[in-house]
Amino acid sequence: MKQLIVICFLISGLSILNAQTLNQFNESGQRDGVWKKYFNGTKVLRYEGKFVNGKEVGLFKFYKNIKGVSVLSATRLFNDSTTLAQVRFFTSKGKVISEGNMRHKTYVGTWKYYQKDSDKLLILEHYNTEGKLSGLRYVYYNNGQIAEETNYSNGLLDGNAVYYSEKGVTLKTLTYKNNELDGVAKFYDPKGNLLAEGHYRKGKKHGVWSYYENAKLKETKDFTVKGKYKPKKKSP
Repeated sequence: MKQLIVICFLISGLSILNAQTLNQFNESGQRDGVWKKYFNGTKVLRYEGKFVNGKEVGLFKFYKNIKGVSVLSATRLFNDSTTLAQVRFFTSKGKVISEGNMRHKTYVGTWKYYQKDSDKLLILEHYNTEGKLSGLRYVYYNNGQIAEETNYSNGLLDGNAVYYSEKGVTLKTLTYKNNELDGVAKFYDPKGNLLAEGHYRKGKKHGVWSYYENAKLKETKDFTVKGKYKPKKKSP
């Protein structure tokens, strides 16, 4: 009986000691040591990690409250040599949804997103230091075939964009400028036969467009905007 009382006392003492060493501040008022925070009014863990003089170090884990249970939703791995953290997001079943680097809440560098039912890539994209899409961005079908290949400049669609079928057949090629269709555009059927071609200007069809059927020119349409003639006023 005495042994049981001693064990209970030790467990209670350790629990109190552990609680006292969590969520501490240093003399400067900065978070220091291991921190654990819970969802308001619950004992469901919201996040846990370690601070050194107010700075996150090592692995931090973030959780969702799902029916009163803490479920891992994201991790951030901090490194002393950089301001970036390696971040992963998870489904409620523990599967990785996406991963890449973040600076605070800003996406930086290469990010990968995965298919819902497999570990194959869904999206591959790159962010500049300001958190804006930059360079080539790829979207994939579940079979690994590229579905979309687009280019971004400072967060805006810019340059050539190519869209494919699951069998790798080009379905359309477009040209963007400052996030608007502007330039040559071509559309194809699932067998790769040309259906239509023309130009866009500031998001609208412009000039002569050609339409094809069975690889032969069927018709053309002129989308040139013709301004109304305004006679010059005669000088008095």
